[in-house]
Amino acid sequence: MFTAKNNALVASFEFEDFITAFSFMTQVAIWSEKMNHHPTFTNTYNKVDITLTTHDAGNQITDKDQILAGKISTIYQTFK
Repeated sequence: MFTAKNNALVASFEFEDFITAFSFMTQVAIWSEKMNHHPTFTNTYNKVDITLTTHDAGNQITDKDQILAGKISTIYQTFK
C-alpha cells in the first residue's frame, strides 16, 4: 500500500463515504498518538492520503514510519 517517494512513505485510501473515511482517520490518529508518531493526512470526501516521514531524523523514512505504515495497512483492511 505504501510506497517510498521523496524521503517519505505515501499511500492513498478510498472509502464508500466521508463518514467511513473519517472513521479510518480516527483509528489511525489513535495509533499515531500511542506511538507518538503523527502522519500528514489529506482528506477529500471519501479519499484519504497519508504521508509518513520522521521529522526528528531530518525528514527521512525510519523504522517508526515502517511500523506505523504496517499498522495503517492493517486498519485499512478492517474497512474493506
